[in-house]
Amino acid sequence: MRKIIFVLFVIMALSGIAFSGNFLVIAKAEKSPSFETATVKKKDIGSSILATGTVRPVIGAEVKVGARISGKVEHLYANIGDRVEKGQVIAEIEKKDLEAQVAQAEANVRAADAGVGVSKASFWPALSAQTDYGVKGTTYFPSQGDNFAGLKVTMPLFNGQDLYTIKQSKAVKEATKAALEFSKIQLSYATIKAPISGVIASVTTQEGETVAAGLSAPTFVTIIDLSRLQVDAFVDETDIGRVKVGQKAIFTVDTYPDKEFTGKVKAIYPKAIIQENVVNFDVVIEIDGSNEELLRPDMTTSVTIYQEERGGVLVIPRSAVIREGAGKFVLVKQDNGSFGKREVKTGMTSGSDIEVVSGLDEGDIVGIRQE
Repeated sequence: MRKIIFVLFVIMALSGIAFSGNFLVIAKAEKSPSFETATVKKKDIGSSILATGTVRPVIGAEVKVGARISGKVEHLYANIGDRVEKGQVIAEIEKKDLEAQVAQAEANVRAADAGVGVSKASFWPALSAQTDYGVKGTTYFPSQGDNFAGLKVTMPLFNGQDLYTIKQSKAVKEATKAALEFSKIQLSYATIKAPISGVIASVTTQEGETVAAGLSAPTFVTIIDLSRLQVDAFVDETDIGRVKVGQKAIFTVDTYPDKEFTGKVKAIYPKAIIQENVVNFDVVIEIDGSNEELLRPDMTTSVTIYQEERGGVLVIPRSAVIREGAGKFVLVKQDNGSFGKREVKTGMTSGSDIEVVSGLDEGDIVGIRQE
């Protein structure tokens, strides 16, 4: 019985040693490096920056139209979504009182004009119709023998008080004419016209309401010119140094994921936008062409800004490059199937690719070590 137990013990011990040996072999095999391979090839690449943004109207393309006078809205000719042209009447404020003021001002002008005639007639009737006294504001005393309108003067015609009476009547006439112009301008404010061509985006006043124009003009409608839109792209502070005015940009919107819109960098805001301790800069993208039927304000965009583009350069995956000190190396597949280290010089990076300036030829196979 003891012999049987001993034999069994020896067998178990040998089995354990064999299992341990196999485990070590497997573990060693798992830790040995393996490679994925990639072929060096020519490709068009570009250095780019990715950002998110929003479609916005350009400055001046969104206008809130209000009233400069108070009164009841008598007519409102605008509805949301309507297309309006510059100068088109949008609304009218009740204006009977303003029309009455214009009529009164016109009557005052006529009365003042008559007053000037009366002042001139108070001189010498024979001369009043042919002379314009008091124009230069000087008092004139003609001497004996002077001729006026072919008449021989035998006595002084007038004194200084008469001249200033005429000047006063003329000043009254000018004041009434100015009052007439002011009343006409006030009357024009009762007719609200579209300052730009575009689409009615919102209506905030209804027909029949009474508006009060105080420090801020009450808004009637908001007009947006959909042909004048831009993209505000929010670029991270780590990338903003590479963005320049004039660089090419493309963007997509969620509602048209398969369509690319093109544009270029128009402006870079100098002041950062900080949200939740993240620093971004607003980069304005000018959109090429008119996309009035597709784009709308406040659409979310995915933006790509291109710094530089190169065509037909050798590229490899960025993960194939090994950094050792100041040098860069890749593992190149040899004729015997093994991999050897080779120094390379790299250039532009684009996504997961990197340009190879020297050290490799098109068609070479490089290894990407997988630990």
